Amino acid sequence: MLVLSRKIDEQIIIRLDDETVVVRVLGVAGERVRIGIVAPRSVEVHREEVARRIQAENREALLASGAAK
Repeated sequence: MLVLSRKIDEQIIIRLDDETVVVRVLGVAGERVRIGIVAPRSVEVHREEVARRIQAENREALLASGAAK
């Protein structure tokens, strides 16, 4: 894991092949950090809990389709 410190309005740039994702710190209030993410539409961006739910739903759909065969 790469750990970086950033101040408000500073950003991190992630390059994925020909795509660029920019993560910017928008604000800090107590233990909460607000970030903004700019990414191409081809790059999915989800909060962790949403990504896990999508994975679980996809797994369930795959199992259900396999059971139907």
